[in-house]
Amino acid sequence: MAELGGPADPVDESCVFMKGPWEHRYVGANGSRFHVVEAGTGPLVLFLHGFPEFWYAWHELLPAVADAGYRAVAMDLRGFGASDKPPRGYDGYTLAADITGLIRALGERSATIVGAGFGGMIGWTAAAFHPRMVRRLVVIGAAHPLRLRSAIFTDPRGQFAASTPSLRFQLPRYEHVLTRNDAAMVGDFLRQWGGPAWTDSPRFAGYERCCRTAMRIPQASFCALEAHRWAFRSLLRLHGYRFVKLLQEPLVTPTLQLHGALDPAVLPRTAQGSGRYVVAPYEWRLLDSVGHFPHVESPEVVLGEVLRWVKS
Repeated sequence: MAELGGPADPVDESCVFMKGPWEHRYVGANGSRFHVVEAGTGPLVLFLHGFPEFWYAWHELLPAVADAGYRAVAMDLRGFGASDKPPRGYDGYTLAADITGLIRALGERSATIVGAGFGGMIGWTAAAFHPRMVRRLVVIGAAHPLRLRSAIFTDPRGQFAASTPSLRFQLPRYEHVLTRNDAAMVGDFLRQWGGPAWTDSPRFAGYERCCRTAMRIPQASFCALEAHRWAFRSLLRLHGYRFVKLLQEPLVTPTLQLHGALDPAVLPRTAQGSGRYVVAPYEWRLLDSVGHFPHVESPEVVLGEVLRWVKS
């Protein structure tokens, strides 16, 4: 893995090809090429990272899930890491279709989806739009999209204030602010949203360095913000109205929701109301002393919960 350099130093996709007990490859799905990292054989468990991360968010869980008898696959979402970075396609419809298209491209009929943060939002959407392809769902640090939308409007001092970074993302060319000073803002987000037990630990610096480097891949920062921009701009557009109507259908996928008690990005009181959108078996667990990134802050706890859910 390359160390961070100055602004003039080139950063290419090879920086996300970390070595480990897994295989890197590209898979074509939904008209794009996705970088996936795979380990093990068995029923498919597909991991979706959040913002400002990339597939490496799951580097501690992948081998353990594979050793438990599953085909563990972590992907770089559209626009992130070594996946394609087209200028369009960051709407909720396309992002959900990316996931189900990848499941088919991997030769599977269905999968358990484990999504964190922004990846959790996509997981909610994929399960709502394509219920037959999502066998089980684990959501980490993410409220149901309709619950988050409601809380932004009804909780101005809480969730609206917590969502101010997404509001700033609406500014043109804000991606240049995100990558300024070797993507220092990426480190700021990790530090502000993570729990203090993690951000003060020796593990934090290495993970921060990886995420900052990955965000400096050409076009990655622009693409990372486009989905946030669509989420707000769609509120005033017809396809956004249709998107909301489709999400109002209750989920029939068994869903486990894990959330950090110290999460300042998606407040626990916002996320806890998501169960109203699920008619299948549903469980909620609040994780003490953990912030917005439970999968890297407390991977042992998350691993146990994921394995329990996929086996149940």
